Amino acid sequence: MNQALHHDLKRQRFWRHFAVHALSAIGLIAVFAGLYDVFFPDVAGGVGTWLTIATVMLALIYAAWRSWPRPIEEQYETPNVKIRLVRGNILDQDADHLVIGMQTTFDTEPPRIVERTSLQAQFVEKIYGGDTRRLDANLDQALSGATPIGTITKPGKTKVYEVGTVAVLDHAARRIFCVAYSEMDKKNVARSSIENVWRGLDQLWREVTDHANGGTVAVPVIGGGLARLSQILPAQDSIRFIILSFMFACRRERVCEELKIVVQPAQYDRLDRLEIQAFLMSLRAS
Repeated sequence: MNQALHHDLKRQRFWRHFAVHALSAIGLIAVFAGLYDVFFPDVAGGVGTWLTIATVMLALIYAAWRSWPRPIEEQYETPNVKIRLVRGNILDQDADHLVIGMQTTFDTEPPRIVERTSLQAQFVEKIYGGDTRRLDANLDQALSGATPIGTITKPGKTKVYEVGTVAVLDHAARRIFCVAYSEMDKKNVARSSIENVWRGLDQLWREVTDHANGGTVAVPVIGGGLARLSQILPAQDSIRFIILSFMFACRRERVCEELKIVVQPAQYDRLDRLEIQAFLMSLRAS
């Protein structure tokens, strides 16, 4: 049994669902058994013990089947879109398009400006082979139509763009959406807020609508790490935040065919994944 499954089976939500399904199955079987006894009393009279054992066994099997943790995903009809939660590194995904969080200054240089352990630094290394000059040139081209709202005196880049600005980069056959949802101070310390994350996500979906041409869009958990929002917006809440903003955008206009939320293994193993699946299912009725 892997760690993720063991984690799910320890959750109260699993055992609560298990108990509900088991009792429901026992009740349904009891109703049919009672009806059978009314119409065929001589047949059912001598099998009481075996019927009880069979009823309990069938109920437990049914409850386990209904409650057993499954891949966290949901397909919707209105809007016609699929949302999936996966464990891994976003840079290893085979999605059609990727989302990378950045600051409003779009700094790229590790480790002097950008922490080497951050997703942004990994993006520079893995996608651009550590070539920050080429990435900066691509960002400048992507931002050529955006007007900076000011400047800041600090090491690194000094032009400041509005929160929610998205630089759309072409990389091979896919696009990479670099969304600015955190702000740098004069010491190059990045900070964000829930309002900034929401604005960033709202603008992100608009840009995805305009440039992605459908397909699957992979997005990381937004707000933790260097944005310093993990205490205010932990991974569990951030995932719900992303899902809600995406569903609102999809009801406005078609964004893409599938949203894949990629969660780092350490975070994924701590999630209440059954709760997230329940949250996804709850959006069907809304």
